[in-house]
Amino acid sequence: MASKMSERLNFKSVEELLGVVNEEAAMDIEIYKISGFKGHPFKVVDDEKMQELVESIKANGVLSPVLIRPTGMDTYEMISGHRRLHAAELAGLTAIPSIIREMTDDEAVIAMVDANIQREELLPSEKAFAYKMKLEAMKHQGDRTDITSGQNGQKLAGSISRDLLADQVGESSKQIQRYIRLTELIPELLEYLDLKRIPFTSAVEISYLDKEIQKWLFEYIRDNGLVKPKQIALLRKACETGIMTEGKLIAILNDSQPGRTPSTKNLISEKKLRKYFPANYTEEDMRSVIVELLEQWSQGKESE
Repeated sequence: MASKMSERLNFKSVEELLGVVNEEAAMDIEIYKISGFKGHPFKVVDDEKMQELVESIKANGVLSPVLIRPTGMDTYEMISGHRRLHAAELAGLTAIPSIIREMTDDEAVIAMVDANIQREELLPSEKAFAYKMKLEAMKHQGDRTDITSGQNGQKLAGSISRDLLADQVGESSKQIQRYIRLTELIPELLEYLDLKRIPFTSAVEISYLDKEIQKWLFEYIRDNGLVKPKQIALLRKACETGIMTEGKLIAILNDSQPGRTPSTKNLISEKKLRKYFPANYTEEDMRSVIVELLEQWSQGKESE
């Protein structure tokens, strides 16, 4: 019984995931010769876990070698081990045990994502760009081996690659598609998603909006708080049926806010108003002028 259980729970080590078991020997490489992976989607932050890793390296050294590939004359690119490299630098090391392997760009992307995607507590933005990078690499490999041609063949190969990626990371194919949509968000909204100020499903819907409209939406959320899925749906529908302006966006969101009376405060941001007033004008001064002008306008409408 124990033997059968062991067979089913055949956990892989880091070295096995990287495919380096009994294959290559590690050697110390000077840290300044190693550059980060281009477009690396996983964040390296100086948090409590990083400090624990630094202390471990100070006490025991780097126990698991990093994986790098040669990029030129005695220069290398990091494939797996960005956190260990950063911790080694903080610990005062000048060299780090490394496994050097020749890799194509696509092989490097796949190895980089595979080595990091198993980490706990990945941010949505990290998953989004990691899935996109790996899927594109898998498609490239499929294009070189797939006998199908033309648009239909490319769509089929892309669908097969996404299904395969879904199986590998334990997500549904549809969920992979949703994550990749997140890469269309502007950085500010993507950060709000990571901070849980925007729900995942809402972020996916927002990703279909034009970048300029996303910018206006971000400013609205920053100043007014969370918008509801129904509001985003109304916004998307309005974009499909006509030209969107910032004022129109604000009006749609204000009018669709349950139990909320639209506020003129949100119609024009203070930043935009400032260019029409002297620098020494306070917010109250500007408000007084605006109210006076509105009263004049209203009186003019009545006389008509």
